[in-house]
Amino acid sequence: MHIIFNPPVNEENKYIEIMVRALQENGFKVHALDNFFYSKAHFQSIKLVHLNWFENVDDSSFRSAFRSFIRKMFVLSVIRISGKKLIWTMHNRASHEKGTGYFSRMITRCLIRWSHRIVIHSEKSRKIIEGQYPEAMEKLFYLPHPDFIGSYGPIPPPIEQVNPSLLKLLFVGAVKPYKNIELLIRAAGEYKENVSLTIAGKPNSSSYKQAIEQVADSAGNVQLMLEFIPDHALPGLMQSADLLVLPYDLDSSLNSGTVILAFSYRKTVISPEIGTIEDLKDAKEMTFHYNYGSEEEHLEQLKIQIAKAIELKNQDRHSFEKLGNKLFVHVNDVHGKELVGKKLVYLYQRLLE
Repeated sequence: MHIIFNPPVNEENKYIEIMVRALQENGFKVHALDNFFYSKAHFQSIKLVHLNWFENVDDSSFRSAFRSFIRKMFVLSVIRISGKKLIWTMHNRASHEKGTGYFSRMITRCLIRWSHRIVIHSEKSRKIIEGQYPEAMEKLFYLPHPDFIGSYGPIPPPIEQVNPSLLKLLFVGAVKPYKNIELLIRAAGEYKENVSLTIAGKPNSSSYKQAIEQVADSAGNVQLMLEFIPDHALPGLMQSADLLVLPYDLDSSLNSGTVILAFSYRKTVISPEIGTIEDLKDAKEMTFHYNYGSEEEHLEQLKIQIAKAIELKNQDRHSFEKLGNKLFVHVNDVHGKELVGKKLVYLYQRLLE
């Protein structure tokens, strides 16, 4: 069975590799969307198209965004007219792009209306769809986000800390404005004597890199690794931290593969209550979670959670290890790669009957 899973390859995201491997192991021939119109025979052989992050447009300029929008609307129209099955995975609450968000919202509306199934990774997605597009509720298919256990290599042995009383925080991932990294640096800077913060990831622009460097220099307790972090380096980087801190934007963020990554490597997190955190249910109490309604409140909540983590480490230096081990068990049970792969294959088979 020939299908399109887009993107079929992403060197910076193991999520794609995990999903594509499950499909290939079950006999699906996975193709790239870029080759959709390669030939008439190839186009006719494609029975199903599964799109991820397709609503995002090139926001480098208005002209680029407009061209991206027109191209994507053309592809969606062809998929619809040709009668091919269409699946869209809802990864975010809304586009992270600010200046060109209108184009993304237009594409999202078409994806919701024209998709035969909408894959959701959190129950919060269901509430959002119900509130905005109640007619699309019957299209929803809940699929747990796959775990990353072993995906970046084995978990290294514990590292003996030089200063065991120091709380070591880590942000890892693409360094983008919507992730509130400047806010995080400001919060960590309030605890210079008790906290060390590492920011690891590639900035989305040179100007944003300079902005981060300037804020970090003022804080005085921030280490910067502003570059792409290779897969083999991730386990050691996470092992050197007490916990990960991920201050996402609640207006746009919904799911987080980095939260699942942390759990997969026996780490807990400081994070707003995005969909991934809410779905933990009882296990949510093993994280440092919070909500906020404004930037000022977000800063205050971050400081409160960091203070809680400092206090917990002072009480028991092994407390984060205990929390991480419990979250590892949870993610292994609920988000297992084999389980997710089987559910995805089931979805395709039912849709293609």
